[in-house]
Amino acid sequence: MSRQSRNAALLGCTAIAVSVVLTACSAVTPSKSGGGDGGGDLTLRVQGMPPATDKAALTLFKQQVADFEKANPGIKVKGSTTVFDPLTFSAKLAGGNVEDVIKVPLTEPQRLIQQKQVQSISGQLQSWDHFKEFNPQVLKPLSDSAGQVYGVPQNPYAQGLVYNRALFKAAGLDPDKPPTTWDEVRADAKAIAAKTGRAGFVQESKDNQGGWQLAMLSYAFGGDLEQRQGDTYTATLTGEATKKALGLLKDMRWSDNSLGRNLLNNQNDVIKQFAAGQVGMFMGSPGTYRLAKTQFGMENTDDFGVASMPQSGGNATLTGGDIYMVPKSADTKHAAAAVKWLTFAYAEPQYSTEAAAGQAKALAADPKSAVGVPTLPVFDTARQTEINAAIKPYVNVELDNFAPYTQGLGKLDLKPEPPYEAQTLYTALDPVVQAVLTDRGADVDALLAKAEKDVNAKLATDQSTQK
Repeated sequence: MSRQSRNAALLGCTAIAVSVVLTACSAVTPSKSGGGDGGGDLTLRVQGMPPATDKAALTLFKQQVADFEKANPGIKVKGSTTVFDPLTFSAKLAGGNVEDVIKVPLTEPQRLIQQKQVQSISGQLQSWDHFKEFNPQVLKPLSDSAGQVYGVPQNPYAQGLVYNRALFKAAGLDPDKPPTTWDEVRADAKAIAAKTGRAGFVQESKDNQGGWQLAMLSYAFGGDLEQRQGDTYTATLTGEATKKALGLLKDMRWSDNSLGRNLLNNQNDVIKQFAAGQVGMFMGSPGTYRLAKTQFGMENTDDFGVASMPQSGGNATLTGGDIYMVPKSADTKHAAAAVKWLTFAYAEPQYSTEAAAGQAKALAADPKSAVGVPTLPVFDTARQTEINAAIKPYVNVELDNFAPYTQGLGKLDLKPEPPYEAQTLYTALDPVVQAVLTDRGADVDALLAKAEKDVNAKLATDQSTQK
């Protein structure tokens, strides 16, 4: 089966699953994996604990811990709200100053695997009864060339186009027929800006998110930002697809004036503006619904719409998600306990209809929750259909508003983020995106050439030190 056909089969019943956003900031408590607390218990330190502000998710996490400890006498779980920071993560990991279970974005696993900073969990994971039912596309970015698996995903996603249905109506557009090509995005953004005075489309441009979103655009235009030859990775930032993507942004900014006045934004900036009704469209996943509602107080969530990623010759969209892995610093006992936790806390709830329904019911009790937001299925279509049915009584989002996303996604090729040091690429591309948005005379070719040269020098140095 071709990659596209396989994706279509696996995504034909896109997950209508429970998804909990676990984001917060705190200091890391170093875990040298050296022992436990009193009574002979092994203390397992795990990232992924929700912040106190997310009461429903934190309550659910604490219940998971209690249930896990009851099922695994002798193991005590200590949660951490530490989140991935690209500026400090590598140093902490190299020094062993991380927990026994770490949470990283999908940009990181291939680099961590190649640098031997994480442990294979294949042995224990394959002994789980339902291992063979995993969606292979979900496990592929978490595996090495020999097929060894190094992580468990939580709520993987694929990027699409988030749009404000009310602004579409105000601009004379049909909210049930969002754009499917980037030419249509440009036309709709121009109409929204002209008829409503709001930003028709907003592009993220700082905190590495400008480069991240440029990768999405490049994929939609048929390009890539990185290639691998053998064990060597090189940046390919000067491809024609990437130039065309930046050319589109340049035209929308300077010819159409449809990108609004706030041009230097990160994801939170954009979602906050969107929640306030100031943005017509932006690139994002269905999961941004939850942020718009719970974090930024979007009052009329019926205005939230999302479509699959518009295309311009690429027939692809960027996929990502949170990945839980076991660092090399964890000793044998802690590593074994870590895999038990990963299976219990992340694999089983995404497989078990009973667990999924229980989590959905618990979350639905909080009026600020969002149950039923689509994600990519972690397991095969048959299992996902059963999960959907199990959580249906607790779904509290308008599923019809997600239909353009779920119906279109199965037709697209799923492409993970650049596999090696993606954050390095994004850091170099942020200024390129910013220049296009703020300088009418920005030389796209020269900017990309310089960024590619700088990135490849760094990648070459980093890879030479690993040999």
